[in-house]
Amino acid sequence: MLRLCAEALRARGLTAAAAGPSSIAAASYSGLLQSSWFHASASRHAAAADTEGQETITVTFIDKEGKEHTVKAPIGKSLLEVAHDNEIDLEGACEGSLACSTCHLIFEDEELYKKVPEATEDELDMLDLAFGLTDTSRLGCQVLAAKELDGARVRIPAASRNFYVDGHKPKPH
Repeated sequence: MLRLCAEALRARGLTAAAAGPSSIAAASYSGLLQSSWFHASASRHAAAADTEGQETITVTFIDKEGKEHTVKAPIGKSLLEVAHDNEIDLEGACEGSLACSTCHLIFEDEELYKKVPEATEDELDMLDLAFGLTDTSRLGCQVLAAKELDGARVRIPAASRNFYVDGHKPKPH
């Protein structure tokens, strides 16, 4: 358990000495260690390594002002991670732990949307809190880049409901 606690702290960029008792207690909480945040954080660190030569698809993000950002998305990376890697303003307040709806995206093409694996019950619960929910809404932290999604166009809604921490925008790892 201590090894897992240390790994969770490292994933947050902390050491036990610098973290303090409250961070250590939080990191040792078994739910955190099993959460998608922990695993997504670890994958972000691994993905920060050399991505050259990795297979990619093209995704176009349409930001809140209507500006289009067409980027290369490595296969297997979440759309939230892709947006952060390309400095696209997609909030993701819970850092991909499926605890908010601030990475809400709307697929522009319904046929392409149908190729995305179905949302889990947990994702559907969070989507119920999303601003401007549509029939083609998904959370960016839950949609992984896959060959079937090449050419996807996703719109970032004009607003988000951040119940996590008002205005909190985490820095990508």
